[in-house]
Amino acid sequence: MHFKELMKARYSVRNYHENKVDHTLIKQVAKAGLVAPSAANRQPLKFIAVDKDIILKKLHPAYPRDWFAKAPSLIIIYGHQEASWKRSFDNKYHCDIDAAIATDHMTLMATDLGLGTCWVCNFDPELVKEALPCDDGWEPIAILTIGYPTNNNAPEKKRKSIDDMLSFNGW
Repeated sequence: MHFKELMKARYSVRNYHENKVDHTLIKQVAKAGLVAPSAANRQPLKFIAVDKDIILKKLHPAYPRDWFAKAPSLIIIYGHQEASWKRSFDNKYHCDIDAAIATDHMTLMATDLGLGTCWVCNFDPELVKEALPCDDGWEPIAILTIGYPTNNNAPEKKRKSIDDMLSFNGW
């Protein structure tokens, strides 16, 4: 699929078939996250793929939505703030930005492979860490649901116009 078509084809999928996603496809999706740029090439991220039902059930309370419980696979994007690049002017770590870029790359790759995803940010990170413990310094930043969509018809996207979003040489 051409990039312009791919960008338009991607949408947030919340209805999945039950079939698990083959690990080779999950790896292809994760590899797309690996080629994403990160500030100063620090690469402060780690991806954990989850497809075992027992772990998926443990993760559900972190984002207690029915559709989330039915996703056959997840990729949890972890970041390490102190391993990421820090802007010297205000000491802002860029780990979350790096994670966003990698997650976006993964959503596009999944779409290209015929998979659906939904990018979840409104979850309880402590409950994620309880269900799936991680090393010190690491935190879950995003969760990507991944699977085969039950319906390949993307809903109509409502987007602002380019004139609302872009200005030249000033606010």
